[in-house]
Amino acid sequence: MASAEQVREIALALPEAEERETWGRPTFRVRDRIFAMLSDDGAFASVKATKDEQTALLAEEPEIFSFPAYVGRHGWIGVDVPRVDADHLRELLTEAWRLTAPKRLVRAQDTDR
Repeated sequence: MASAEQVREIALALPEAEERETWGRPTFRVRDRIFAMLSDDGAFASVKATKDEQTALLAEEPEIFSFPAYVGRHGWIGVDVPRVDADHLRELLTEAWRLTAPKRLVRAQDTDR
């Protein structure tokens, strides 16, 4: 299972990612664009996703994933951090970063692998 510290560690390991407090809580950004947010207590995260991914996750694991207020209508997914598998969390955050980062940065990341 995952922790708030793992959210932070995974997110900040992505190229050009930074943490910034916004609305009184941690947000994770790439070039000023938010790809993930963490609740004050670290128990809940909102992660950017496609609407198709959101639909699939909500149907598959409703005990872990939810429809977050404000950003859910844009495809974001709510994550119960202590209940999600750390590998799944890494996948979600990496994909959120890929959806948010400039295409050139994503291509550079792909060629570095």
